[in-house]
Amino acid sequence: MPASLTQRSLQAVWHPCTQMQRAAHAPPLGMVRGEGPWLFDEAGRRYFDTSSSWWVNLFGHSDVGINNALKDQLDRLPHVMLAGCTHSPAVELAERLSQRTGHVLGHCFFGSDGASAVEIALKMSFHYWRNTGQADKTEFVCLRQSYHGETLGALAVTDVAVFRDAYDPLLMRAHLVMSPDARQAAPGETAADVAQRAVAALRTLFEMRAGHIAAIILEPLVQAATGMAMYDPIYLRQVRALCDAHEVLLIADEIAVGCGRTGTFFAFEQAALPGEAPIWPDLLCLSKGISGGYLPLSLVLSRPAIYAAFLDDDVARGFLHSHSYSGNALACRAALAVLDHFDSADVLQANRLRAAQFTQALARLYDDPRLEHFRQIGMIWAFDVREPFAGPRFAERFHLAGRVRELLIRPIGRTVYLMPPYVLDAPLSDWLAQQLRATLDDVFHQTPPGADRPSEPAVA
Repeated sequence: MPASLTQRSLQAVWHPCTQMQRAAHAPPLGMVRGEGPWLFDEAGRRYFDTSSSWWVNLFGHSDVGINNALKDQLDRLPHVMLAGCTHSPAVELAERLSQRTGHVLGHCFFGSDGASAVEIALKMSFHYWRNTGQADKTEFVCLRQSYHGETLGALAVTDVAVFRDAYDPLLMRAHLVMSPDARQAAPGETAADVAQRAVAALRTLFEMRAGHIAAIILEPLVQAATGMAMYDPIYLRQVRALCDAHEVLLIADEIAVGCGRTGTFFAFEQAALPGEAPIWPDLLCLSKGISGGYLPLSLVLSRPAIYAAFLDDDVARGFLHSHSYSGNALACRAALAVLDHFDSADVLQANRLRAAQFTQALARLYDDPRLEHFRQIGMIWAFDVREPFAGPRFAERFHLAGRVRELLIRPIGRTVYLMPPYVLDAPLSDWLAQQLRATLDDVFHQTPPGADRPSEPAVA
């Protein structure tokens, strides 16, 4: 009998974000097909993709519109280098994304994955100040609990120990400031109060070090990989004001939270009060959902002043960063098909209805004494399992229990979250909520295996 995909994979593949010593206990599922929110394994068993395959699949697997766009592009031009050449999908994608910012941001620089976009933004920030005669501005600021990727530059502005600590000697130093995570609220405090405390901490740092700080990087509204830490948009407004006052660039990492996830196409759109002029960062990073879960693609949008600072006859003053597949035509065409979805149907309004339906379906979890910090924004839901109920290896046990109930779900530590594709309807919402509650009950009634071993965080 031939070996299964799972068996072959364990012999040949080093899986990401996985302690391979544990892979035999939670073996990878051998997926062979995807349709809508479902993935199907070799045995024909289906699984609901609760995390949109690491937050990338916006409109379900095998979306007809994206499939057709890629088939058409494949016959035209799969790829050409973007140094010295250009092509229609890259140009049109850059134009349409800039238009979504009211042309405040533009000159799209293409990368491959989220960490690459962060590296691009960090390098642009450093080089911008050097080109404008402020070479002392070399430092970066990030939030506590932040995650921005796992290349060395991105890790330097990441504060998740399990990713960072092993490589700490290789990393540049960054300033860590208080997170506005609303879960930190003291009795009587609101999310806005927590955000104000975080702003005060940042103000103190800027007053001391602004002459040396190149940029602050943050995920707008949700710090995703740390456990879907959500915060009040007042923080974005006040950080923008502080950056303006102290000449510090603001980098918005929208890799996980962009493309409609938080209820607006760009999460940063929620920074402005209703009726006010829009507020924008200086650099905005996109990846994940922008290509609909089809092909690797990332990009950075910048303000015109940043772009202009690199224009010179001296080649060394240009931004010479490059990727072989930068602006890949197939990936850009997939992204255009994603934007077509948003343009041809009112996806954001439809998502508001989907979110309301699913939030209502989850209502029985709100007062569950085993859970805390139930939270939701846009198409993101999360709650934390209280420590006495989590037990050892909670994330692994929950993931395995979810498989039995047709859920592909991976908690972050003791945080259970859902970021499903934008295809939920009322019956699916009810089914998903029912299976989630049943999985929780299954895990809580288990005798936790390996009780003498410490719990390990599983990510996303």
